[in-house]
Amino acid sequence: MERDAEAEQVRCGAGAAGPPIRQVFRDVIVDRLPGRRPPQAAVLFDSGVDFRWDERSFLGDFYNEILHQDTCRPTTADGLVLLSALAVDDRVPARQRFQAVSLLFRAATVAERHLAEAWPATRRHSDPDSEARARGAVQAHTPDLLIRWSAECPAVRLALAGLAVVFPTERTLPALIPRLQAFVHQHPQGSDIGDYVRFALVLAARDEDRILAMTETLTDTYWTGTARGAPTRARALHLLGQMPARVGAGLSGLRAGR
Repeated sequence: MERDAEAEQVRCGAGAAGPPIRQVFRDVIVDRLPGRRPPQAAVLFDSGVDFRWDERSFLGDFYNEILHQDTCRPTTADGLVLLSALAVDDRVPARQRFQAVSLLFRAATVAERHLAEAWPATRRHSDPDSEARARGAVQAHTPDLLIRWSAECPAVRLALAGLAVVFPTERTLPALIPRLQAFVHQHPQGSDIGDYVRFALVLAARDEDRILAMTETLTDTYWTGTARGAPTRARALHLLGQMPARVGAGLSGLRAGR
């Protein structure tokens, strides 16, 4: 009964303010996460704040509540359930599903990416326990995300490929490789999408020599590089983490889909 009353309040716009995407997010979270929610959900449901966002500033604030300035805090792992719920719901536009999956990737790889950035110095503002919890939370949600591959648009499939190579299994990697091959023929090497797909394929093959060679090639070209002494996996994930922003910027060039 309490859930029904809350859903009716959301449908009637109680506490609703800000851009329409906020209402979409609220509807999805009410339906998919009944009961107690993580503190980051307050950005969606708090009616006592004078929200004067446009869509871009709202999304920036919401995502920053979950992964604060690309660092993990004790509450980060709990907040990732919000992203996972949004990423699997077709009411959420493709662009925001893409962003949700990309942010899950970033949360799962904070430790490696920051290690590569800081090498050989000690990472600043690190919280190993929170980073490990965030990584575990993303790993737990990844199977539910990957089973949507066939129903997803090309852009979100590319974001899902990033998660698949972060959490490889004997089942997911053999399935990923032929799925990505279709993109290879559509997007040439040297294009943002083409580079992303080819690099994901190399990571899926799990050949460290090839991973290192392609990391060197791409970072020497135009991506932000890292110290060559840093661990190969950390360097590779640092590189892969830069790519979704450019792929997302070209989302209009892909079929936005459902």
